[in-house]
Amino acid sequence: MPVSPRIVLAPLAGGPATPELAAAVSNAGGLGFVAAGYLSADELARRLEQARALTDGPLGVNVFVLREEPVDDAALAAYARELEAEAARFGAALGDPRFDDDELAGKLDVAIGADILSTTFGCLPADAVARLQAAGTQVWATVTSAQEARDAAAAGYDALVVQGTEAGGHSGAWRDGDEPVPPLLELLAQVRAAVEMPLVATGGIATRAHVVEALESGADAAQIGSGFLLAPEAGTSEPHRRALARPGETALTRAFTGRRARGIVNEFMRAHPDAPLAYPQVNHLTAPLRAAARAAGDEQRINLWAGVNHAQAEARPAAEIVELLRP
Repeated sequence: MPVSPRIVLAPLAGGPATPELAAAVSNAGGLGFVAAGYLSADELARRLEQARALTDGPLGVNVFVLREEPVDDAALAAYARELEAEAARFGAALGDPRFDDDELAGKLDVAIGADILSTTFGCLPADAVARLQAAGTQVWATVTSAQEARDAAAAGYDALVVQGTEAGGHSGAWRDGDEPVPPLLELLAQVRAAVEMPLVATGGIATRAHVVEALESGADAAQIGSGFLLAPEAGTSEPHRRALARPGETALTRAFTGRRARGIVNEFMRAHPDAPLAYPQVNHLTAPLRAAARAAGDEQRINLWAGVNHAQAEARPAAEIVELLRP
């Protein structure tokens, strides 16, 4: 099954994703995504309805596939104590560091019949994939290794989103260990050798030249995230926009969520280099702190997710960005 269009909007869960951004990308001939992450199933339904009212083009939905993993409770408690002073700075209370599956079952019900459903952090069972496909939905898996690609193929997925280490935001790795994710072009070659499936390249793609390079390396389409963060249709916060608009180094961190993610280096990342591996527990723990910092306009204590080439993002309408990227 071919992948079309060639330009795909990354889901951008957690604030930047809006129905208006998804629709604008689709109206420009790309593929817009409605991010389900961190929303309730009811809110996802509302946003999907809003996006559909704004476009006749294709729309995708992205969901998190989480499974509960063992957590070092002592390390998590110590991290909570470490963050108390950060929260007190804003008069905020830390959140409850709990596990939940982000309402996956309810969100799959909402997404039935969408043009595309993509998964991050894991793989749906084959019967869930078949159920979506029977309703006319293509199912894509985010993968960061050849083995994940083989496992997704075995589960019946239609296509793979191949995410290199250059990508901003969370790594889509199915197990968040310390194994490095390869650079995009290297990973594309590994996945192409492992499976014969349509591939969507993502990670560090910020220009038309990057898109062409990915397509010439075997991808069928390119997924772009950071390049759309400054679009007026995006819900990117003002402190995040300020950080994106100037040069800044990116690095991987678990400080904000307990899961590896790439963002622009700030004081919070530097102050908390040893955050425990505990997702979504740490995400819930820091959420009130980050919300308070964001409201205060403090870009030093919020997650500034961005890919390695975020400096090439421009503050343009989404339709213009699609046109600039189109090969």
